[in-house]
Amino acid sequence: MPARVVAILVANAVGACPNLLPTMRCGIYEERPLVCRIYPAEINPFVALERNKKACPPEAWTQEQPLLQRGGILLDEVIQRDIELSRAADAREAYLKGRLCVALNVRDTALVHEAVLVYSPPAKSLLSALTFAIATDPGQESAAPWRFVSSQPETLETLTKHGGAALHVRDAEAASYQHVGFKREAIFGFEADLESLPRYAQQL
Repeated sequence: MPARVVAILVANAVGACPNLLPTMRCGIYEERPLVCRIYPAEINPFVALERNKKACPPEAWTQEQPLLQRGGILLDEVIQRDIELSRAADAREAYLKGRLCVALNVRDTALVHEAVLVYSPPAKSLLSALTFAIATDPGQESAAPWRFVSSQPETLETLTKHGGAALHVRDAEAASYQHVGFKREAIFGFEADLESLPRYAQQL
């Protein structure tokens, strides 16, 4: 069954950003990474910007500040450019992430509007897998078919009907990941159309 699986690498930083100055200002502002330059805008085109989900202080949203978006349309051309740069980088790195998943034996995923699966490999294992992913010839990939994990019986039934491998989360014995569920209808703004489910998957 064709599916698009998105792997996102994130770091678990404890405490404040190490580049935050005692004055609470950014110490590398001119060289800050894209993720910081884009914030609080959303990189994912299916996720709406919601002020109540952002850590910006109230004064960042006053009328004296530049208007970030109007009617759901991003107005800042610099941020728009940075978002495109970030998306392009994700596309370039997709094949590397695929090989990384092979090296880490990551083959379970979840449907994007239902849940994400969070893998937390030891640092040593991750470094070894990254080294493998970078050094391996793309023609040597031999990834196993993706298996979809869900807590929804109707989702599992639909996935199976479309030829996908499906597993109920309760049957994932000794799983190497954490299943983080979402409200079924809320996250991407579209209703749960079961016929469209196999086209959407996300891996974290």
